Amino acid sequence: MTSLPLPRQKNLRADCAWAIYQILEQGRSSRDVLAKVQRRHSAQDNAWIHEMTMGVMRQLPVLQRWLRQLLHRPLKGQKKAIEHLIMLGLYQQAFTRVSAHAAVAETVNAAAFLGGAGLKGLVNAILRNFSRQGLADAPVDDPIVASGFPKWLYKAIQRAYPDALASILTQSNTPAPVWLRVNRLKTDRDRYARALDEHNIEYTCPASHPDAIVLTTRCDITTLPGFEQGWFAVQDGAAQLAALLLAPQAGERILDCCAAPGGKTGHIMERAPELSQCVALDADEGRLDRVHENMQRLGHQPEIVCADASATSWWDGVPFDRILLDAPCSATGVIRRHPDIRWLRKRTDIEALVTLQAQILDNMWQMLKPGGCLLYATCSVLPDENRDQIARFLSNTPDASLLPLTDTETPAQPGRQILPGEAQMDGFYYARLIKSTG
Repeated sequence: MTSLPLPRQKNLRADCAWAIYQILEQGRSSRDVLAKVQRRHSAQDNAWIHEMTMGVMRQLPVLQRWLRQLLHRPLKGQKKAIEHLIMLGLYQQAFTRVSAHAAVAETVNAAAFLGGAGLKGLVNAILRNFSRQGLADAPVDDPIVASGFPKWLYKAIQRAYPDALASILTQSNTPAPVWLRVNRLKTDRDRYARALDEHNIEYTCPASHPDAIVLTTRCDITTLPGFEQGWFAVQDGAAQLAALLLAPQAGERILDCCAAPGGKTGHIMERAPELSQCVALDADEGRLDRVHENMQRLGHQPEIVCADASATSWWDGVPFDRILLDAPCSATGVIRRHPDIRWLRKRTDIEALVTLQAQILDNMWQMLKPGGCLLYATCSVLPDENRDQIARFLSNTPDASLLPLTDTETPAQPGRQILPGEAQMDGFYYARLIKSTG
């Protein structure tokens, strides 16, 4: 697909359409492209760009269906971006409170910023025909199109969770709440809650998560009390379970494998500040920059290592007491936070991810001391990456046994699968393994 430079002059809708084009046609993550776009706009406009871009990702199949009904000949080359602009206009008309006049007039005007001045008439005609034909009010008769998911992923979830399919799809299309993890080395939840009270910020304190606060409404995190001082980190409730389930103890040597951006590393150090050593390992140097930034703000000093988790060249040969393996995965459990994942991930990716997970798991097992604990985690809902992966590992590894997290686990059905929306959490999987001493 033809590359498309960011428009030379900023325009709210043109920049938003450019971001959508980059995600869908160039395979770039929303985090990367929105960071580039949002440097040009105000905080209020950035919130709008984020909301619109993520909304298009959630409703893409139906937007594409409408586009095919209204656009008789696909656009090609750099003009393809105009199709994404049109879908943005359709999304505004069908799913937002943007006025019909603004949705049409401002979207038509944005075409010129994307090199489509000659296509403004086409954009105008399509958006007006959409309203005239009442397409937004017509029922969507295809459940896969209505779900907002690609067919392969819809089918995979349906096979794995036939009774929970509707709930998973609904929760994955619902924006996630903001979870905070209070940094217990600098304050505690009660004191931080009082600080939020003083700023009239509404929240709840989940009883199941001793360090967590869930904000009732979204806000700019950097404006919350204590942000610069490192009083809290942003971390979903499911991810906060990692440190609790790993249960690090004073004097132990801990490895957080695939650690970026460092949320779980920070929580481990907050739960057990007298560790002998905490190593944060990740192969992505760019993502490790975020680990350094987060650790500096929170006041933690882990040993940060940039290396391949499937290799041993970085390891000093001293085994770890506990290892958290937050394995590379499809991220299908956090689609509600990152709707673009459903379009960036392909069916063929899953087999490769399963192979990589198995390689890293075998490698980490070598580094775990006898009697040590390994906590396997993913933010996926696909059994191939989770239950089936661990069941296979237990079957093939004589010195590995399951330390159950639930009453229903067996070596053939290991681990705890959290589905999106359960107790307001993201989709996550955990399995806890013990290495025999014999």
